[in-house]
Amino acid sequence: MALIHLTTADFETVTKEGTVLLDFFATWCGPCKMVAPILDQLAEEYPDKTICKIDVDKEQALAQQFGVMSIPTLILMKDGIIIDKMVGAGSKKKLEEFLNQ
Repeated sequence: MALIHLTTADFETVTKEGTVLLDFFATWCGPCKMVAPILDQLAEEYPDKTICKIDVDKEQALAQQFGVMSIPTLILMKDGIIIDKMVGAGSKKKLEEFLNQ
């Protein structure tokens, strides 16, 4: 499955079921740019999981709702419940382990 660019309008619908990884990012963020191609790969390799990108500049309400203070911030949800949170860029192996908890 391709990455989903998530907005406040479709947030509830997309995150209510299954495993969802939220990537809070900004277009100007260097570490976010390093994580982006890894998340693209993971989205292809794990079609049963949903990987979403949320632009903190465009979706400030969602960033505030999740207490995002630094980017990238990755939040793992299962069936609408937050399971874990990771701040900062990571290797593919680290991101894959985070996704597969």
